[in-house]
Amino acid sequence: MPESLDLPAIQDAARRLERGELVAFPTETVYGLGADAENPMAVAKIYQAKGRPSNHPVIVHLAPEADLAYWAQSVSPDARKLIAAFWPGPLTLIVKRAEHIPDTVAGGQDSIGLRCPSHPVAQALLRAFKNGQGGVAAPSANKFGQVSPTTAQHVHDEFADDQGTLLTCILDGGQSEVGIESTIVDVSRGHAVLLRPGHITAAQIADVLGSWPALPDHTAPRASGTLESHYAPRTPVVLVDSVQLSDMLQKLDARGRRVALMEYDAEVHTPVFARIALPENPAGYAYALYAALRAMDNANADVIVVQTPPVEDAWNGINDRLRRAAHDSSGILSRLLQD
Repeated sequence: MPESLDLPAIQDAARRLERGELVAFPTETVYGLGADAENPMAVAKIYQAKGRPSNHPVIVHLAPEADLAYWAQSVSPDARKLIAAFWPGPLTLIVKRAEHIPDTVAGGQDSIGLRCPSHPVAQALLRAFKNGQGGVAAPSANKFGQVSPTTAQHVHDEFADDQGTLLTCILDGGQSEVGIESTIVDVSRGHAVLLRPGHITAAQIADVLGSWPALPDHTAPRASGTLESHYAPRTPVVLVDSVQLSDMLQKLDARGRRVALMEYDAEVHTPVFARIALPENPAGYAYALYAALRAMDNANADVIVVQTPPVEDAWNGINDRLRRAAHDSSGILSRLLQD
């Protein structure tokens, strides 16, 4: 994170947003690809730049002083409790969208995702944009379905061919401290539903609300980052349990396969093509996860093997991202061992 804010750059970025341009900016979770949430043509540029389906909603980022009543039909008692506990921070709330807010940010739904980020650069940008009362629609600043960026360089790499056309500005705020996307809780239907796990856990939400959030059912609104395949590098990703890891690596090595290994306990000594050790605690692991996936994706391996993390509440957000990253790689191990 920069030691001081580059206020001229932030003011320039705010003016670009007001002109309908796209601006990438840091949040504490990942970097976002931002546009004026009330400008349908600007929001359409997000979908164009990312290659994102138009029915997939984006999250609107607000300054701490923003008027929630402008964006939401109502703010329930549960929503207010969660806001008091976790905003500014990595929590997105799904509420009923105020009728005058364009549905382009909601994928055509009557709900909207709202978040107040804690990153100082994001807050400064949001306060400069429309005198702090505007909203910036901002999914992660990457091509749709791919690995989210946690540094400005990741954004540069992702949109190298688009900069100066659709994406006109990237604010650098250092590496994102959380490293995975926000927890998403639906409070639009009278009870809290956890749509996407993240840094803020179900247990923490239960501590605030007095009961555990429900799991989504078929009536849940669509939300960012909840498709089965998401957060995926180009190289196939597979999750392997710790007890099976050494044996699987030996089998792949015997077939001459190039393995990029992501481990967290550094107990596996089988030679591999590339490897990276991630922290053993969930906060450190999340912070390093996307940079590690990008590095392993650039290793020119046949497969990225990830040592499956612990199955605990604090790891749910990480396991969610890894499961989605590996979704389209089903059967890859069998093919690599047979071909």
